[in-house]
Amino acid sequence: MNFEDFKDSYQKKSVVEYQNEITAPPLLSVCIQSFNHVKFIKECLDGILMQQTNFDLEILLGEDASTDGTREICIEYAQKNPTKIRLFLHHRQNNISINGSPTGRFNFLYNLYSAKGKYIALCEGDDYWTDPYKLQKQVDFLEANPDFNICFTKANVLKNNELELHTIPDISADGVYLYDDLLEHYNFITTASVLFRKNFNDIPSWIYQLPYGDMGLYCLVSKNAKIKCLPEISSVYRIHDKGMWSGIDELKKVENQLKFYQVIFNQLTSHQNQIVRNKQKALITKISYQLHKKNRLLRVLKRIKLGNKYKL
Repeated sequence: MNFEDFKDSYQKKSVVEYQNEITAPPLLSVCIQSFNHVKFIKECLDGILMQQTNFDLEILLGEDASTDGTREICIEYAQKNPTKIRLFLHHRQNNISINGSPTGRFNFLYNLYSAKGKYIALCEGDDYWTDPYKLQKQVDFLEANPDFNICFTKANVLKNNELELHTIPDISADGVYLYDDLLEHYNFITTASVLFRKNFNDIPSWIYQLPYGDMGLYCLVSKNAKIKCLPEISSVYRIHDKGMWSGIDELKKVENQLKFYQVIFNQLTSHQNQIVRNKQKALITKISYQLHKKNRLLRVLKRIKLGNKYKL
């Protein structure tokens, strides 16, 4: 689906792009989603604005009609940085519901469609960057290695005011991965650490309904190409009760993972489909033993139309 079709289908009220003075075509677009991040958004934006690069970049800041003062901070930053920030003021009427709940998917996709760079970096409004050369290192790597489409870095996790290193599966000695590895280990890339080639103009509609859009995006971007992890720690992923992922209970997380595997199944190779089947079975077994709530589990499976495929 192209951008115009996307807006025709999902935009009920026009998004307002705040005035800016960006003229040079950027090599890189930084895409930020923010909703009710008043405690965190300044740290997020400061970490992006401190980046030292030898190329032009644009910052696409999607503000999703926050009610806690986040929007006012975003406007303040856009006013102070008119040659860097493209601020999109969104409306809750445009939210795309997934599994019956409103999400930030419209904001996420609007940023991707609007990005003008050859490369895209992602950062949620409650996460932040710590390495001022993060973008330069990742762009340098992808420029020098055309057989890679995604480059991410190691990252810290901030929980209860304590930092710890985010765990990456010990399956690669040289930091080289394939999309198969993301399927097998369910996305070990922290969003704030990733940078990838924008090798698409249209975005397929199946991505719109995935519980988490980044994994669908990586599937789209990484086909027939490799993924690289740089050893430096460049960012912090924040765990808090209002986070998009960290605020979800364990059963809901499993349901979302199962839904993800169901939606993406037809986009995969036969080998990848076997990985998905094995993961679905393992997830169902895990949650049934952990919770001992078979009836509730069956309701979850029926809701995502897997109830007749597995016997417990």
